[in-house]
Amino acid sequence: MKHIGQHNNMKNDSMACLVGGNWSNSSNAGAFAMNLNNNRTNSNNNVGGRDSISKLETTKVDTRNTGVCCPANSEIKKRSLLSKSTENQTSSKSKRIGFLFDKTFTIDNLYQAFLTARAGKRNKRATLKFEINLGAELKSLYDELHNGTYKPRAYSQFKVYEPKERIINAPAFRDLVVQHCIYKTIYNIFDNSFIDTSYACRKGGGTHKASIYTQKEMRKYNGDLYYAKLDIRKFFYSIDREILKTLFEKKIKDKRFVNLMCEFAKMNGEKGIPIGNLLSQIYSLIYLNQLDHFVKRELKIKSYVRYVDDFVAIGLTLDEAKEFKNKCEKFVQDKLNLELSHWHIQKIKKGINFVGYRTWKNKKFVRKHSMYKFKKAVKKFKIESIISLIGHAKGTNSISYFRGLLIEFQILNLLPKRSKKWLNM
Repeated sequence: MKHIGQHNNMKNDSMACLVGGNWSNSSNAGAFAMNLNNNRTNSNNNVGGRDSISKLETTKVDTRNTGVCCPANSEIKKRSLLSKSTENQTSSKSKRIGFLFDKTFTIDNLYQAFLTARAGKRNKRATLKFEINLGAELKSLYDELHNGTYKPRAYSQFKVYEPKERIINAPAFRDLVVQHCIYKTIYNIFDNSFIDTSYACRKGGGTHKASIYTQKEMRKYNGDLYYAKLDIRKFFYSIDREILKTLFEKKIKDKRFVNLMCEFAKMNGEKGIPIGNLLSQIYSLIYLNQLDHFVKRELKIKSYVRYVDDFVAIGLTLDEAKEFKNKCEKFVQDKLNLELSHWHIQKIKKGINFVGYRTWKNKKFVRKHSMYKFKKAVKKFKIESIISLIGHAKGTNSISYFRGLLIEFQILNLLPKRSKKWLNM
């Protein structure tokens, strides 16, 4: 492929995970989006505890309001679970990091992970049962982890239908606490190797940032040049767990820690990882990181952006776009045991439909389905949905349409100042 440009892609040490959203990536998902319609995080961190002989948690997590999650910024900003000596290892990209298990799973770290896991879910039954018996629960987790008897409990499953039908696997609360411990340990270890333009579930990322970058890159090129937009077929359900384990082992040499990471990748079938796990999002970033570096280092694509399993190369000739598609297809088949699903090669002037936005050089709209959902929410006076969709549409040309509907149905006075600001009111 013709060299289109070069770019230094290594992420600096300050990167951390973006606040997660609901399946629609809306702005009203709360500071920590474990739930599909989560309330804002409760900042009251006062907790009670009981002695270690108290009754342990027996109730599974309440699944009525649970979804895929990403950690909150506040989680990443808290002090690291690792000692300074271990943190220093993360800055050396040539070293595999060891001794993580004992340093990660201390009583203090489990308690901090509990506080994070509890955020926004204090009224859930499983959270309350764990908190009432906090001392016993943490001691039980610690003992099981260190004597090798810990196993995650069975997931509670349910379906969501936005943006498309998916089966969600909701972990028990005690397993979510363990996942938070793992997440906080591994985030910087792997994030340091991610490229700048992988925007899903990272601090400074998100759909808005991915869309802004996409439009900025479109403006650099003649509208008669092309883009290629590709995505992976049934990505989460198709991840090869053996390959994933190998990717873990490239960075981590602590076998106990790697094996525990793999426990949270298990699901029925030979392939796939569970949608709904806290760790599944960073596992997906780790898995496709090889593709990103192949695109940037070997194909030398200058304008490239990825959000989970959707990725776009911009500013190509038609032949380059076809070659990009063919080489990416071969790479994901040969190296990652994946298949491409939908793909589009089109002129830049025709616009790009990506991360929930229809984008041209000088204008941008939300997708038609979002406009339909907004009109429906307005008619039914669903204020939370209205606020969420306004947040999604901020900075787009769709805002004028939203504003007109709100004026027509006399809803503006019911909205917070933030939403009015996004409406340019």
